[in-house]
Amino acid sequence: MYIKILLNYILGYLNIEIEGYFVEKFINICISKNIFLWNIKRTKSTVAYSNIGINNFRKVCKIAKDTKCRVKIKSKKGLPFIFNRYKKRKAFFAFLLLLTVSIISLSNFVWNIEIKGNNNISKEELLQTLQNDGLKLGVLKSKVDTKQIINKMRLERNDLAWVGIEIKGTNAIVKVVEADKKPEIIDEDDYCNIVATKPRNYSKSKCCKWDSPSKRR
Repeated sequence: MYIKILLNYILGYLNIEIEGYFVEKFINICISKNIFLWNIKRTKSTVAYSNIGINNFRKVCKIAKDTKCRVKIKSKKGLPFIFNRYKKRKAFFAFLLLLTVSIISLSNFVWNIEIKGNNNISKEELLQTLQNDGLKLGVLKSKVDTKQIINKMRLERNDLAWVGIEIKGTNAIVKVVEADKKPEIIDEDDYCNIVATKPRNYSKSKCCKWDSPSKRR
């Protein structure tokens, strides 16, 4: 229903007054013939108001004649009538048209890059990598190959375990997962210092006594 109303607003619609003793019959016939009526208001038993599309006005007039009702246009609404009303203001509509075209054109570019998931790697460093790989501010969205950029970043940087890029409107959302640092590998051939731990202190009761040969005799 809302789509039909929006379409009629773009194409133009009429607010009409229906007067006669068979107003209900008039409305029922319009509905049976798939003529879209909306915002129907009945002020009296013989008077009703409704909105209809411009293309249905001739059909409505024929139905009104068959049901012995009278149809009168109360107001004209929609974009065609607004443009016609202000057609002398060419500069205003030229500016409006230019503004609309500019907005549509600018929506085809990337104007913001958001990075999520970086803790140890700076945002500026990742932005520089993205720029080198083809994702930067002002680039056409159609020229951004997210898969290719992700593969390049994975090959160029060992500190990234996973990279994801999503384009939403004029925003590029980059999600990263940092790789765990590899443990330092020690070369066995290198010299190293070995420090022994402090020897345990044994109590005298636990020490073995040694008897001299003279005492054994």
